[in-house]
Amino acid sequence: MKFKLIVAAGLLALGLGAQAQMVIKLSHVVADATPKGQASIKFKELAEKALPGKVQVQVFPNSQLFGDGKEMEALALGDVQIIIPSLAKFGKYTPKLQIFDLPFLFDDLAAVDRFQASKEGQELLKSMEKKNIIGLGYLHNGMKQLSANKALNTPADAKGLKFRIQSSDVLEEQFKAVGGNPQKLAFAEVYQALQTGVVDGTENPWSNIYSKKFHEVQGFIMDSNHGILDYMVITNAKWWNGLPADVRTALNGAMQEAIKYGNKIAEEEGDDYRKKVIADNKAKVLPMSKENQMAWRTAMKPVWKKFEGEIG
Repeated sequence: MKFKLIVAAGLLALGLGAQAQMVIKLSHVVADATPKGQASIKFKELAEKALPGKVQVQVFPNSQLFGDGKEMEALALGDVQIIIPSLAKFGKYTPKLQIFDLPFLFDDLAAVDRFQASKEGQELLKSMEKKNIIGLGYLHNGMKQLSANKALNTPADAKGLKFRIQSSDVLEEQFKAVGGNPQKLAFAEVYQALQTGVVDGTENPWSNIYSKKFHEVQGFIMDSNHGILDYMVITNAKWWNGLPADVRTALNGAMQEAIKYGNKIAEEEGDDYRKKVIADNKAKVLPMSKENQMAWRTAMKPVWKKFEGEIG
């Protein structure tokens, strides 16, 4: 008995008798120098500060841990605790989230904010709980811009071009509506696909275009602002609900602050990324006239009707 007490005392003196530190893995597919990347780093900082010695947050950017084709499965298996997929990834889990992929639905990030903060927007965060997914919040990236190896002034310019898209039926129909040939590719494959001509164009916010150097392999980028690329921070519901209440509360608080931080970056620095792309002088950034933008809007508007029954 004395020996057991001595061992126990020794372990406590070394700090080994306490509950093991919880490791929380957060995986995403973009660079650190993006709103999502910065929000992830901020979450690590805030969570470890709120729960000193209790948690260690490991952040894996740039598909280092899981690519966007594997991360949902990894979350379900418990191999990662938090991921931040594009909203385009959730169509098969709840069709209502396809609303965020509809072209020309939101004029700017302020409009996106209003919807996401609304009762309907908040309910969407809870819409996948029966499938073991909890949404902790929305994270902005920015308004999407069209890019290609030719100028895309009018919808006719897109005819016959191959466009990389995220795994989204809405985005597939969006490019089909203008005669394009949509190709679903993982984000990590986009640069090489553009470089080698596997695809001719794509759509991305300025932060992705600059941080992933897509402007190096695209001749033209249009100021189209035709859609939103946002994310949902999600976690495994069983894991989340199984956390001690105080830990869950602290982690949620840290995440809400990190989301605010990331969204502020997206709103304030979006134009900075655009200016950096222009300064690099590797792709021509072209304005889209109101007349041409209306032509794109008109050409893509039938997509709304096509998905009306699913989205509601």
